[in-house]
Amino acid sequence: MIHYEDLVLGQQASFGRYEVTREEVLDFARKYDPQPFHLSDEAAAKTHFGRMSASGWHTASMTMAMFVAHLQAHPQASLGAAGIDELKWLRPVYPGDVLRCETELLDKRVSAKRPGIGLTRSRMTTFNQDDEAVLSFVANGMIAVREPAV
Repeated sequence: MIHYEDLVLGQQASFGRYEVTREEVLDFARKYDPQPFHLSDEAAAKTHFGRMSASGWHTASMTMAMFVAHLQAHPQASLGAAGIDELKWLRPVYPGDVLRCETELLDKRVSAKRPGIGLTRSRMTTFNQDDEAVLSFVANGMIAVREPAV
């Protein structure tokens, strides 16, 4: 189990493989982001997307799915997250794309109010099959401190 003390500034990880399907893009869009360019090739052809694209929120959800699978394979004493900063949708994601993730630990500190909680900031970047970045954000995580100072 990975705890706060095990984290090293600058450490990086590369993980995940997510095949984006047309059916999933349509299903997500119908439920959560029913804009025409997420629902129709014809409507999307009239936009800068050129063809039907996944919602940016869907891309963030696919990223989260890969991250959780990574955590399950490499268990951490995670205590959740306090949010994200600098969310950027860098390029469209299309049905047929294959996504993967990279993360880098930017900062870590122990909470001043709760010494059992380590606070982290990590850059998460999602790439398509052409190694083009499609999404980026900074995650504000919380992880248990193995031996908190009293």
